[in-house]
Amino acid sequence: MAEAGSMVRLEAITVAGRGHRALDGVNLALPRARIAVLGANGAGKSVLLRVLHGLLTPTAGRVEWAPVAGRAPRIAMVFQRPVLLRRSALDNVAYGLAVSPAHRAISAEERRERSLAALARVGLSALAERPGRVLSGGEQQRVALARAWALEPDVLLLDEPTASLDPSAVRTVEAIIHGIAAAGVAVVLVTHHRGIAKRFAERIVFLHDGRVAEEASTADFFANPVSAPARAYLEGELA
Repeated sequence: MAEAGSMVRLEAITVAGRGHRALDGVNLALPRARIAVLGANGAGKSVLLRVLHGLLTPTAGRVEWAPVAGRAPRIAMVFQRPVLLRRSALDNVAYGLAVSPAHRAISAEERRERSLAALARVGLSALAERPGRVLSGGEQQRVALARAWALEPDVLLLDEPTASLDPSAVRTVEAIIHGIAAAGVAVVLVTHHRGIAKRFAERIVFLHDGRVAEEASTADFFANPVSAPARAYLEGELA
């Protein structure tokens, strides 16, 4: 059982291979909140997210999620580069519902209705029938967010969702993420964009060399970082 008040607890999580530890004995209890994971390249941020989602089995340690309404939490993930099928934006969202164990029982018509509603929430109603792979990078990321949101997740994991997007697309995606969180979804966001982390997150987890160097409120982290690696990172000495 996860620690009281937390949505997930990681105990001594290690991910090792080829003489390298991507995560090295991570102990962490995350509350149901808006959380940003920061750190330099190679710190282990994306690996941590994959362990949380269950896409990657740690070499050692365990992950314990707190139940939601007596069941295991529904967890969705959006990657830096959206994975879209060779079909319309609408069908990409509907496919996510079709393969979700929690939603397989709903009818094709209900999947369509839910998918249209999800696309409307991300401002893509007009592009519902357009092939997903011909959309712009920002539009593809919005489809991926719609697909995740349609699954009614309790937790959304985001791995650099604004990387490589132009400033306008970044603002749009950021607004969508705020909307998802406002709907009651806990969000864990990996990002290099410190401005987004400041504006969005309630708490910061800072990784350095596969370890948690610091975990604090967003205000405390940016105003008064405690660890030397965090100070170096904020001063631009780590990238």
